[in-house]
Amino acid sequence: MTKSIHLNKIITMEAGRRQSRPCVRGLRITVQDVLGWLDAGMTFKEISEDFPEINKRDIDACIQYIKDASEKHYTYQLK
Repeated sequence: MTKSIHLNKIITMEAGRRQSRPCVRGLRITVQDVLGWLDAGMTFKEISEDFPEINKRDIDACIQYIKDASEKHYTYQLK
């Protein structure tokens, strides 16, 4: 059974915060930051140890956010 992640409770966008990019729970950590760490080879555990304010569910939500965005043909540029 697949767990449903309510992205609107985890991934937030606020005017003026990190250039209005999608962030994790209103923190100054963007989806782009998390994906960059994963792309660099960091594990969930390493990310959570370096950034204790986020957890595995937050990281899963970032992955789901990008997956949903790409499936819906949204444009989101990763730098």
